[in-house]
Amino acid sequence: MSPGRLTSYGGYDLVTFEPKPRRFLRLQILMGAMALAVALPSVCYAYIGPGAGFAFLTSFLVLFATFFLAFVFFLTWPIRFAVKRIKHRGKGIKSDIDRVIVVGFDGLDPEILDDLKSQNKLPNLTKLIDQGSFKRMRSTCPPISPVAWSSFSTGVNPGKHNIFDFLAPERSSYLSKLSSADIRPPTRWLPLGKYRLPLNKPSYRSLRKSKPFWTVLSENDIFSSVIRVPITFPPDKFGGVQLSSLCVPDLRGTQGSFSFYTTDAEALKQFTGGFAYGLERAGDGYSAELVGPENIMVEGAPQLKIPFTLKSNGDGNTATLTIGKDEHRLELGKHSPWITMEFSPGLGIKVRGISRFILKSVKPALELYVTPINIDPEKPAMPISHPFHYSVYLSKLIGPYATLGLAEDTWALNERIIDEGQFLEQAYLINREREKMLFNELDKVKKGAVICVFDITDRIQHMLWRYIDPGHPANEGKDTTLHKDAIEKLYLKVDETVGRLLPYLDDRTVFIVMSDHGFKSFRRGINLNSWLMREGYLHLKNGNKQSGDWFDGVDWSKTKAYALGLGGVFANLKGRESQGIVEAEELPNLVMEIKDLLTGLKDEADGEVAIKNVYDAREVYAGPYVVEGPDLVIGYNTGYRASWDGVTGKVTDEVFSDNTKAWSGDHCIDPSCVPAVLISNRKITVDNPSIQDVAPSILNLFGVKPPVYMDGKPVIK
Repeated sequence: MSPGRLTSYGGYDLVTFEPKPRRFLRLQILMGAMALAVALPSVCYAYIGPGAGFAFLTSFLVLFATFFLAFVFFLTWPIRFAVKRIKHRGKGIKSDIDRVIVVGFDGLDPEILDDLKSQNKLPNLTKLIDQGSFKRMRSTCPPISPVAWSSFSTGVNPGKHNIFDFLAPERSSYLSKLSSADIRPPTRWLPLGKYRLPLNKPSYRSLRKSKPFWTVLSENDIFSSVIRVPITFPPDKFGGVQLSSLCVPDLRGTQGSFSFYTTDAEALKQFTGGFAYGLERAGDGYSAELVGPENIMVEGAPQLKIPFTLKSNGDGNTATLTIGKDEHRLELGKHSPWITMEFSPGLGIKVRGISRFILKSVKPALELYVTPINIDPEKPAMPISHPFHYSVYLSKLIGPYATLGLAEDTWALNERIIDEGQFLEQAYLINREREKMLFNELDKVKKGAVICVFDITDRIQHMLWRYIDPGHPANEGKDTTLHKDAIEKLYLKVDETVGRLLPYLDDRTVFIVMSDHGFKSFRRGINLNSWLMREGYLHLKNGNKQSGDWFDGVDWSKTKAYALGLGGVFANLKGRESQGIVEAEELPNLVMEIKDLLTGLKDEADGEVAIKNVYDAREVYAGPYVVEGPDLVIGYNTGYRASWDGVTGKVTDEVFSDNTKAWSGDHCIDPSCVPAVLISNRKITVDNPSIQDVAPSILNLFGVKPPVYMDGKPVIK
C-alpha cells in the first residue's frame, strides 16, 4: 500500500470512490429517492462582479446520472476493484509521513500575528512555531485570493493557471466575466406546451488551468480531502473528496445577493449587492415573495418565486414567518437557523435553497433581512462537490451549511442592512460549520492529505478594520468602540482552532498553517479609468466626463487603455479587443509609458505615494496564459486600492476618493505590503518562501516528485 493511501471512507472504496457492497443499498435508496423527487410529477457583490450563472436542471440530470452510474458501479465493482489492485501492485512510494494537514486562514497577517505572539496571547501557535518554523511568505502579484489560492493549489504562477483577478474582460464586448468559472444552460430544447425540456445538459467549466496537487497525489494513489479551498468550482475530479468554495454562486446565479423586505416605502431603494422589496398588508400580517433563480424551462426565463407571510407576535421582539406550510419564529436582531425553500419550475421538478433570516425591526416599520439563497447541499441544484453526493453526505452529518463561495454577506453590512454585531454572528456561525467539516475529515482520513480553508479571517478584517484605524474615513458617523477588539478576538479564535488540531499531530504527520496574503487599511480609492481619461488614454463619447458602469459611454475608437477588476490595466489591442486600436508593435511602448506615469503616483489630497509599483505582466508572469491577463498590474501602496467605481469600469471626474464603506481593510495592493503566513511543525528551509512552494513541498513530503512545470520548489522537510 502506498504511503498516505486511504482505502475506506464513510462506506466507500476509495480506490475509485465507489460504494462498498454492504452499504450500497443505502446509497441506492438515497439516490433513487432524490432522483424520483425531481423527476416525477406526482411529487410535486463582496467583490463586485458578475455571477457564475445558474443552470438548475443539473439537479435532475446529475442526480439521475449519479443513480444510474452507481448501479453500473455496483454491478462491475468486484472486477474493477481486482483490476485496480493488480494495476497498482508494487507501486508503493517511500515516505516517512502518513498525513499532511493544511489549514488555511485567508488573510492571516504576519504583523498582527507577531504582535499578539509577543504579548503571549497565542500559546498554541507559539507552541507550533517553537516546534517547527514560521516564515513570512511571498504572495502572488496581485495578492488577491483567487490568484493566490490558485498558485497554492497548482504550484505555478498566474501565467500558467490563468487566474489574474476576480474579474476578467470579455474582449468582444468590454463587459466583465467571472475569471474562474463558466456556466452555460442547455442549448437544445424540446417544446412541451408552455414548457421546454432540455435535450442536453448544462455546461460547467473551470477556467483555472494547470493541475492541483491533490490531483497529482491521486495519480499516485494518495487520497486528499479538500474542504472549501478557493477556486475549486466546478469541483475537480480526482481520487478524493472536495467541497467547492469561491466562486460557487447563490441560487440566483450571482456571487451573493441579499434581500431586504420592509413596510416603509421610503426605505425601498437600489442597493449594491442586494434587492429591496415591499411588504404588503395581508390580513393581520404582511406578505411578499422570495425571489429565486430564473425558470429556464419556460420561454423568457421568468424568475421563480415563493410567497411568504410575516406577522408580528405582538411582543415587540418576535414575529412568525410562514413559508408554505412551515412556520418559523424569528427573534429581533438574531439569525434564524437555515430555512429551506423549494422553488417549482414545473413538471414536478423542485429546486431547493437555504437562507437565514433576521427580523430587523417590528416598529415603526416591519423589516426583514434574508441572506443570499444558498444552494441546498442536501439536494444541490448544481455540482458543488466531488463526488456529487459528497455535499449530501456532509449535510446528513452536520446539518445544512453555507455553500455560497463568498458566504459572509459583506454587502449587507456595506449597505447597513445588517450591523457589525449581526455580521460577526453570521461569520462565526459559518466558521462553526467549517470546523465541523474539518474535524470530521481528520477523524476519517488517517493517511493522505486534509486541506481546509477558513474564510472568517478575511471577511472580518475586510469589514471591521476601521475599528483599529482611528483615522479611517469609514468611521465617520459610525460606532468606533463596540467592536474595537473584534480582530484581536479573531486571532485568538485562530489560536484556539490550532490548539484543537495539535492533538492530531504525531511524528508521521506534517501540519501546515498558512494564509494567502496579509492585510492593511483601505482608506482611499483610485479610479484608474478616470486617470486614464485625464491622461488621454481613455475617451468618452460626446465629450462626456462620466460614464456608466461597465464602460457604458466609452469611445473605443479613441481609447488606448482601460482598467478592469482590482489591479489590472489592459491595452485596447487590435485583434484582441473587438474594437482595438493599438497595434501589436505599439504595445511595448504604451505599456512602458503608462507604467512610468503611474509608478509613484501621489495622492492629490496630501502628496502621499498612492501607487508603489507598476508591473509589466510579461515580466512577472510566464506561461501559455499570459495573453489572457492584464498588460499591467498595479501595486497600490498601503492605504490605497482600486476604487469601487473603478472596479466596475465606471469613469468619473474624480481619480481619488475616500473609502467610506464598512469594507475598510484590504490586500489588493502591492505584494510587498501584504506578505502571507507559512507555519509548519517541520523546518522551512528558506527565509522567503513563495505560496507557489507549498504544492511541491506537499508532494515531496509524500515522496512524489513535483511535476517539472511547477514553478515552486520544496521548502519543507
